[in-house]
Amino acid sequence: MLTLVRRYGTLVGFAAILVTFWVLLPDTFMTARNWLNISQQMSMLIVVASGMTLVMVMGDFDLSVGSMASLAGIVVAILFTLGYPVWLAVSLALLVGLLGGAVNGLLIAYVGILPFVATLATLTIFSGAAFVVSGGKTISGRVIPEEFGSFARGGLPLGEWGGIAVSIPNLTLLAIAIAALVWVLLEQTTFGRRLYAIGGNIEAAHLSGVPVRKLKLAAFALTGGSAALAGIMYASRVASANPTQGSGLMLTAIAAVFLGSTLSEHGEPRLLYTVLGVLILGVLDNGLTQLSVDSYVRQILVGGIIVLAVSASSLTRKLRQ
Repeated sequence: MLTLVRRYGTLVGFAAILVTFWVLLPDTFMTARNWLNISQQMSMLIVVASGMTLVMVMGDFDLSVGSMASLAGIVVAILFTLGYPVWLAVSLALLVGLLGGAVNGLLIAYVGILPFVATLATLTIFSGAAFVVSGGKTISGRVIPEEFGSFARGGLPLGEWGGIAVSIPNLTLLAIAIAALVWVLLEQTTFGRRLYAIGGNIEAAHLSGVPVRKLKLAAFALTGGSAALAGIMYASRVASANPTQGSGLMLTAIAAVFLGSTLSEHGEPRLLYTVLGVLILGVLDNGLTQLSVDSYVRQILVGGIIVLAVSASSLTRKLRQ
């Protein structure tokens, strides 16, 4: 009974949120333009949360994704100032993310440091590096190539809706592609099945021949890469980079994964449910923003959602034992 309440209670709560905002914002909330705007706003979070799902499937988490997103955005902007072409600057910034994630994996899987301690330490390191490299300043202006910023402004045309030209933003399409790739990795490959095995019982997985350390290293590297991509996407969207731009991603990514896990039969993270968790948070943030609710109040709500989601998952696991 509690499992049903946990799973469908989240969906009922989401439906209530939609109806509430529809009633309070009848002229703007349910418009095509607003929903496309929501999809673009959620795109960076979808990418980070998809990577976070990879490590949370194993029972771990990564606190450094927000600072890595900031660092990658700074790196790509700095490379632009040095005259690097877009493709090379983006590739090197992604490499920074992969290497940073790999460092997390090495510390956790091979050195034996707890994920909380290891990623808290690298959070501080990546954040400090972003400030050092940028000099604590926002990088913007003509140093950002036009083609880099125009990517985020572009989209796939869908035609007209109510006399208004409608298109799916490129950032949304990229986020969908990354989510689809992670879904395939988790649900359709041996790699994903082994990650779930580690999360289910790490000792049993190790005894059955699963290369636990290598898989942890790979998962954390991919998570770092996804965080870097999100930072690059954000830099493209605002045509600038600053050392704090990714600061809010970590909390909301974890919240999205936990919220999505309440929809899973056994309370484990699943990519499709993570995306739904991102959607719930994105809709909530969009509606509250239109209602001019203070950003600090929105942070309190996100924190409350994490508490409720974790409590529901914990209670379900206890009842199954």
